[in-house]
Amino acid sequence: LRMLQVKLIVTGDDFGYCPRRNQGIVDCFLAGAISNVSLLVNGSAAADAAKLARRYNIPIGLHANLSEGSPVCEVLKTNSSLLNQDGFFHGKMGFRTALSKGLLNMSEVKQELKAQVELFHELTGHLPPHMDGHQHVHVLPEVRHVFAEVLEEYGIKYTRVPIEPGLHNCDWIPPSLMDFYLGVEEDSFNTVDVFTKHGIRWPDIYIGLSTMGRNMSVSSIRSAIDSAVLQLTAKAPQSSTVTIELMVHPGYPSVPPTGGCGEGPDDFSQSWERLHELQTLIKPELQSYYKTRNIQLCSFKDL
Repeated sequence: LRMLQVKLIVTGDDFGYCPRRNQGIVDCFLAGAISNVSLLVNGSAAADAAKLARRYNIPIGLHANLSEGSPVCEVLKTNSSLLNQDGFFHGKMGFRTALSKGLLNMSEVKQELKAQVELFHELTGHLPPHMDGHQHVHVLPEVRHVFAEVLEEYGIKYTRVPIEPGLHNCDWIPPSLMDFYLGVEEDSFNTVDVFTKHGIRWPDIYIGLSTMGRNMSVSSIRSAIDSAVLQLTAKAPQSSTVTIELMVHPGYPSVPPTGGCGEGPDDFSQSWERLHELQTLIKPELQSYYKTRNIQLCSFKDL
């Protein structure tokens, strides 16, 4: 690889989920291993996360959540198409099912997204420079239009489009999960025109599905970045700067009942996999790989 300049945004998702997640994300940031965070404003430790971001000057954006826990919009907390019979969001797959059955009211989706932007503003003192979707709900049919309108209304420039180069070659991903990822990819392809039309931007390359949890290693991150950059420069040989977002989920495992977005922490949050990500991201071998490849960690406001 010739000396391209690579700007890498390493985003720690789910900031605000629980105190132990917050601590892990802050430790990662202070170690120079992540450079950006995405805040769940309905997370049980969201206010604390916003304070930590201010204290340590951590670049922070919004992780819009329509699938886990409770809405932040007062009006939607009691009677809304976004809730299941237990009064919580429908869940990662439940949301997709309800959407495909035409059961979700898009004006309520818009109301909740705007309420989350407003709450983000209240907690941090500024609007989010970037906004993406928890469990990739922002690229789903119908939702993508509403999401784009909200970003345009608030002048939020950047988002995430989870199309990961080389995903199809990752034979270590179990078939059920791969099906979900390929669905996310297809939804993302169908979202590109919508986001473009609304003037929304995103990095050249997205990585994060193939390197999640137990699948994260220094070599999985390295090969994902190297092959994505090679693929991109083959298509656009004249480019001198490449931007990449690497989505990560570091943290110390949640200890129930603390955490979550109203229903307590999920299995992934309580598992060893979060800690595994944290330990991998802070490895010196990864930092030296970044140096040799001329990879500079940054946030969305540095693009």
